[in-house]
Amino acid sequence: MSGFLDTSVVVRYLTGDPPELAEQAAGIVDGETGLRVTDVVLAETAYVLTSVYQVPRSVVVDHLIAFLQKQNIVLHGLDKGVALQALLLCRPSGRVSFADAMVWAAARSTRDPVVYTLDERFPVQGIEVRRGE
Repeated sequence: MSGFLDTSVVVRYLTGDPPELAEQAAGIVDGETGLRVTDVVLAETAYVLTSVYQVPRSVVVDHLIAFLQKQNIVLHGLDKGVALQALLLCRPSGRVSFADAMVWAAARSTRDPVVYTLDERFPVQGIEVRRGE
């Protein structure tokens, strides 16, 4: 592995905006070098795409899935398959935030998949959700 990607690289790569920075981002991402991306970068990228660029959630999910499926991209600290499942939880509606999806993926990637939350909308598939009752 050669290094970690920052949100700025992923956003420029996915948006093509501005062109000169997008070209630099493509030079990094499309190279042969293995690159790591964190769940924080995925959540932050999703936020920027949906709020600043007004990209529909379903399109953001598709872009992030395609990005993660690149051979040279490694998801740091999470199982890539579980992270892809987490992103799919975000597609149907605004019910599951991208950040909550990454917390869900982190829990699913452990031996003790428990999440403490006060959020009634937190995804429960395959994990134990505790609300401090």
